[in-house]
Amino acid sequence: MATVRYVAFLRAINVGGRTVTMAALKRPFEQLGFQDVETFIASGNVMFRTARRSTARLEAQIEDALRTALGYDVPAFIRTDQEVAAVARHQPFPAAAMRAAQSLNVGFVAQPIDGPTRSALMALTTDIDTFHVDGREIYWMCRKRQSDSKISNVVLERALRIRSTFRGLNTVVRLADRLKPA
Repeated sequence: MATVRYVAFLRAINVGGRTVTMAALKRPFEQLGFQDVETFIASGNVMFRTARRSTARLEAQIEDALRTALGYDVPAFIRTDQEVAAVARHQPFPAAAMRAAQSLNVGFVAQPIDGPTRSALMALTTDIDTFHVDGREIYWMCRKRQSDSKISNVVLERALRIRSTFRGLNTVVRLADRLKPA
């Protein structure tokens, strides 16, 4: 069976005083039998190949392995290389607004956002923060510095009652470029 290239977007890696080397992060993925395991910047992005197809099962296996290896919970959000490319190409806001924004982020969640959750997210919109939902991704545009915003991953998770992890859109674009076949 052919392998699929995946990216695990991990939460709680190298934040909050917890430091994980990239070698220590790769090890549980290799122990799970994944191939071509590679990390991308030190914020919890791990690329790998496997013939397994169930992303929900992959997420659970990775979370279990990381809990054992690191001693704390690390939520994992899995996307295929094609899904990462689609996220990088997506235009969630007008081009001029995106160019003028100080911060553009993508939040990864496990399940598509439903109507009530989408409403709760849009209720967080401020004069500097705007949101867009596309399937299992939340796009967050901050017109000023992110430090000027009252929004954070913690605020979003509490308001939406779902687990998530965020990356800068530039990071996702760079990651998508790296995933392109040679």
